[in-house]
Amino acid sequence: MTLMTPPPLDQEDDEMLVPHSDLVVEGPQPMEVVPAETGNAAEVQSDETPSARFTWTIDNFTRVNTKKLYSEIFYVGGYKWRALIFPKGNNVDHLSMYLDVADSSTLPYGWSRHAQFNLAVINQVHNKFTIRKDTQHQFNARESDWGFTSFMPLSELYDPSRGFLVNDTVIIEADVAVRRVVDYFSHDSKKETGYVGLKNQGATCYMNSLLQTLYHIPYFRKAVYHMPTTENDMPSGSIPLALQSLFYKLQYSDCSVATKELTKSFGWDTYDSFMQHDVQELNRVLCEKLEDKMKGTVVEGTIQQLFEGHHMNYIECINVDYKSTRKESFYDLQLDVKGCKDVYSSFDKYVEVERLEGDNKYHAEQYGLQDAKKGVLFLDFPPVLQLQLKRFEYDFMRDTMVKINDRYEFPLQLDLDRDNGKYLSPEADKSVRNLYTLHSVLVHSGGVHGGHYYAYIRPTLSDQWYKFDDERVTKEDTRKALEEQFGGEEELPQTNPGFNNSPFKFTKYSNAYMLVYIRESDKDKILCNIEEKDIAEHLRVRLKKEQEEKEQKRKEKSEAHLYTVIKVARDEDIRMQIGRDIFFDLVDHDKVRHFRIQKQMPFSMFKDEVAKEFGIPVQFQRFWLWAKRQNHTYRPNRPLTPQEEAQSVGQVREVSNKANNAELKLFLDVELGQGVQPIPPSPKTKEEILLFFKLYDSFKEELRYVGRHFVKASEKPADILTKLNELAGYAPDEEIELFEEIKFEPNVMCEHIDRKLTFRSSQLEDGDIICFQKPHVESSQPCRYPDVPSFLEYVHNRQVVRFRSLEKPKEDEFCLELSKLHTYDDVVERVAHHLGVNEQSKIRLTSHNCYSQQPKPQPTKYRGVDHLVDMLVHYNQTSDILYYEVLDIPLPELQGLKTLKVAFHHATKDEVAVHIIRLPKQSTVGDVINDLRTKVELSHPTAEIRLLEVFYHKIYKVFPLNEKIENINDQYWTLRAEEIPEEEKNIGPHDRLIHVYHFMKDTAQNQAQQVQNFGDPFFLVIHEGETLAEVKLRIQKKLQLQDEEFSKWKFAFLSLGRPEYLQDSDIVGSRFQRNVYGAWEQYLGLEHADSAPKRSYAANQNRHTFEKPVKIYN
Repeated sequence: MTLMTPPPLDQEDDEMLVPHSDLVVEGPQPMEVVPAETGNAAEVQSDETPSARFTWTIDNFTRVNTKKLYSEIFYVGGYKWRALIFPKGNNVDHLSMYLDVADSSTLPYGWSRHAQFNLAVINQVHNKFTIRKDTQHQFNARESDWGFTSFMPLSELYDPSRGFLVNDTVIIEADVAVRRVVDYFSHDSKKETGYVGLKNQGATCYMNSLLQTLYHIPYFRKAVYHMPTTENDMPSGSIPLALQSLFYKLQYSDCSVATKELTKSFGWDTYDSFMQHDVQELNRVLCEKLEDKMKGTVVEGTIQQLFEGHHMNYIECINVDYKSTRKESFYDLQLDVKGCKDVYSSFDKYVEVERLEGDNKYHAEQYGLQDAKKGVLFLDFPPVLQLQLKRFEYDFMRDTMVKINDRYEFPLQLDLDRDNGKYLSPEADKSVRNLYTLHSVLVHSGGVHGGHYYAYIRPTLSDQWYKFDDERVTKEDTRKALEEQFGGEEELPQTNPGFNNSPFKFTKYSNAYMLVYIRESDKDKILCNIEEKDIAEHLRVRLKKEQEEKEQKRKEKSEAHLYTVIKVARDEDIRMQIGRDIFFDLVDHDKVRHFRIQKQMPFSMFKDEVAKEFGIPVQFQRFWLWAKRQNHTYRPNRPLTPQEEAQSVGQVREVSNKANNAELKLFLDVELGQGVQPIPPSPKTKEEILLFFKLYDSFKEELRYVGRHFVKASEKPADILTKLNELAGYAPDEEIELFEEIKFEPNVMCEHIDRKLTFRSSQLEDGDIICFQKPHVESSQPCRYPDVPSFLEYVHNRQVVRFRSLEKPKEDEFCLELSKLHTYDDVVERVAHHLGVNEQSKIRLTSHNCYSQQPKPQPTKYRGVDHLVDMLVHYNQTSDILYYEVLDIPLPELQGLKTLKVAFHHATKDEVAVHIIRLPKQSTVGDVINDLRTKVELSHPTAEIRLLEVFYHKIYKVFPLNEKIENINDQYWTLRAEEIPEEEKNIGPHDRLIHVYHFMKDTAQNQAQQVQNFGDPFFLVIHEGETLAEVKLRIQKKLQLQDEEFSKWKFAFLSLGRPEYLQDSDIVGSRFQRNVYGAWEQYLGLEHADSAPKRSYAANQNRHTFEKPVKIYN
C-alpha cells in the first residue's frame, strides 16, 4: 500500500527534535511513504489505556529506499499514534526517530495532548545493549511530532556485527504514557498567585527563568531601580532602563510581561531571540554588563556585594617548606553532577586534594621538582550563592556534548561550615556562619540541543513555592521543587498488571540546572522591602503613562463593538501616494485619516468632526462609498444618499459592508469653484460618471495622479481632451493617448480607449481610472517603457533581488533590479554581467529558505526553473535573496558529471591529499583510477591503485574496476584511494588478507558500543603460522612508530565488536575464519589512545550552520 502523507518538516538539531517549526525547515511536501514489509504489535487491551508498548518489526530494512517510514497506527490513552523513522537520517548520519500524532491533520483547532515516551532500537543479539532514549512533550498542531534527530549512528545500525540489524530486520519499540493536559488559557496567574509571568519571544524561556530569579532577589531589584536613568532615555537603547521597566511591570502589572524592549537593549535582533542560549552564560554576561553600568553610580559594587565570593588556589610542597597561593573571585560555582550524589559530594570533589608526583611533580622555585599537593579552599562565600550544576558535559569518546540526567540531590538548607569548615581556607573569617536556605531552582527539561527552561522560586523563603513557566505562574509544593528536580529515573505504575511485565522506566529529562541559595544571616538584608519611592519619579511617570495607554487600548478593544473606525480618503491622499507608495488603484486606506466614532452618533455630527479636521464646511462635503469589485480592485462606487446621511454612523457602515462591519471607508468629494474655493456639490445625475485620471511620462518613467472629473455617459473621450491637457499642464491641443487601468492582480490589464466611442460604449463607470500620455515617438533618447501598459507591467513585476555569495551567506553583496518574469537565462545573464563573468553558464544560483534564513541545501539546476519568481517563492512566502557561485566549468557540463571526493593515501609519505574527480555519470571506477593517476604522485610509475569505501574507520568495500560511479555515495562514506602493496599481489595459498583497525574501549557507554574505532584502517597480509610478535614488527614498520609509543599498544582479535586480546606467541592467522559475511566483522584491533585532535564532523550536515554565543552588544 502506498500512502500520500504530508511529512513532518526536516530538522537540523542533533539530539532532541525541536518540533517541526517553520523556522528551521524546507517545509512540508506530500511524499510517498512506503510502510515496507513490517510487523507491528501494541501491548494494549483498550484504546483508552494511558500507557502501552508498541513493537514495530521492519523486514528488508536495507532495501527501504524512502526518506521517511511510518509505522502502522496504534492507540494509547484514546489517541492515535505512530512511529516515524528516517532510515538514512534526517540530514544527519544518524538514524532519526520520532513519535507522531497520527491524525493531527484532522483534529479540531486548538488540540493538545501530553505524553511521556521512550523510543528504542532493540539489540537482537544482546538485549542489554538495546539503545533507548526517553523524553516528554506537549503535542499540538504546530508540534505534532517529537523525538530524536540523532538517535544512533547509521554506522552502528547498519553494521550486522552490532546486533541491531539481524537477517535484514530491525525492531523498534515505543513506550508511551499519556498524561493529563493542563489548560493554560483559563489560568490567571496574578489572581491565583499574586505574580505574573514573562512572554516567550520564541526560544527565550532560558532568559525568562533567569530574569524571574533575579527579580525575586529584592536587594538586586532595588539596586536596578536606583541605577540612574533619565526621561530622555529609550528602553530599547538602555539596559538599565529596560530592566527597570521590566521589573516595574512584573511588580505592578496584572498580566504577563513582554521582554522585547530588554532584548532590543541587548542589541539582539530577532535571530538572537530565536536561538536558545545558555542560562549560565547569559547570567554572567548580564551581571558583567550591569556591574559595568553601575560604576560611578550610587549602586556601584552591588553585583559584587550580592554574588561575589573568593577561593584560594594553592600548591603546597610535601617535603620542603614551599607554598604557592592565588586568590580568585567567583560569581557562581560550577559543580560536577556526574559521579556525585548531591551538592555536598560536589563540594567535596571541588576541594579534593590532587597529588603532584612521579612524572607530574611540581617545579618549585629554588627547590626544583617536588612532590606536592594541589587544591582549592574557600576564603568567603557570597550572601547570594549561585550554583551552576554541570548537567552538560563534553564526551571525548563520542566527540559531542551530552546531558547528564543522573539523580543529584540538593537540600533546602545548605551548611558550608560542616565537618569543622572543611571547605574553608585557614584564612577564612570563621565568625561568618555559612548556613544557606534554598531560594530558587532553575530547571532544564529536554536534551542537549533543545528543551525548555523554567524556575521554582519561593520569594519570601516560606514553605510556598511558585513555578514560573514563561507566562504561567502556579503554586507548587516543596516536593515538586526539590525531589522531582533531582533527575534520575522514574518508573510509571503498571496499568495492566500481568499483561505487560516490563515496567516503563523513563529517564527524567527535567532536572535542576542552577540553584540559588541565600545566606541565613543576610536574609533580612537581601529580602528587603521595596517601596514606590525606590523607583525613580521619571520612571514611575513613564511607566504609569505606558500603563494608562495600555489600559486605554484594552478599553478601546473591549468597547470596539460600540465604535466604528471611519477611514476618509481625499484627493490630496491620492495625489500623495500615486507614483510613490503605490501605482495601482487609488489609495492605501491605512495611510489616510482615521476617525473613531461611536456607532450611535448621527452621521451629520460626524460631518462636523470632518469639518473641524479638514476645514471643509459641512455644506461642501459629499461622501462616496468604496466597493471591492470582482476583479479585486477597490474604487469609489456611489455617493451617500440624503436618507443615508440622516442615519447613524453604525447604520451607514452596515449599508457599506455587511460582511466586514469593523470599519467604514469613504471618499470625500469636494468640488472647487473659481479661485480654488470649495462650492456646494451639485446633485449627481445617472448620466454622470466620476472618473479618476493618472498621467504617464514615458521619458521620466513617472506616473502621477492629476485629478478627477465628471463626464457624461454620452460624451466621447475627444470631448474632454482639452480638460485633460489642462490637468496635465499641456497645451490645449496637445495630442494624447488614453488607456483604462482595469486590474492588476494576478496580471495587469490596461487597455487602449477608442476616442470615437462614447464612455457608455466603452463600459466606463463611476470610480474607473483613465491613464493618459503623449504618444510615443522614436527619438535619440532611449525609452524602456513607451506606453502605460508596458510601464504598469514593469512596475507590477519588478523585483529588487539581494545577491549573496554562497561562501558568505549572511552578507548582501549586491542588488539587481529584475523582473519576476525574467527567465532563468535572463537572471544568470544579469548576474554574470554584474560580476564580469564572460560565460553565464558558470553561474550557479541557490534559493533562500525564508524560515531558517539559510540557503536551501540543493542549488537550482541549470534551467531548472522557468522564471525569477519561481526561484524566490518558498511555500507561502516570497524572498528577495538569492545566493550565487562562480563555477570553474559550465553548470550544464557539471550536471552531466558525477563529482567524487577521493582521499589519496600516499604509499611512502605520511600524507593524504583530497582530489575532486569529475567524470561522466556513465564512467566506471577504472576511469576514476585512471584520472587519479594523472593527479597524484606514485611510488613507481607502474603502481596499481584501488578505491575503497571507508565508513567510521572501517573498510566496507573494495570497488571493482567495472563498477559504475553513478550510484557511489560519497556524502557519508569516505572514498579512499591507495597503492596496492606488492605483498598483496603475491599472496600464497595459505596466506590471509585481514582488516586492521585502531580502537579504544568506550568507557562512556554501557550500551551497544563496546569499542570505538578511529584513525585510518588498512589491510595486512598474514602468513601461515605467523605469530603476533612477527606481525607487530611489520605493523610498527608500516606505521613508522617509535618503540616507546608502540610498546603501549595492545593487540586483539575482534569479532562482532568484542575484543579477545592476543599474546606475542599467538598464531594470528588461525583466529580468522574464511567466508564470513562482511570481512569487517573480524579484524585485528590495535588498542591505543587517539592522539589526533578532535574536530567536529560536519561533512554530512546541511551546507551552512551558524551558532552564536550569548552577546549583549550595548
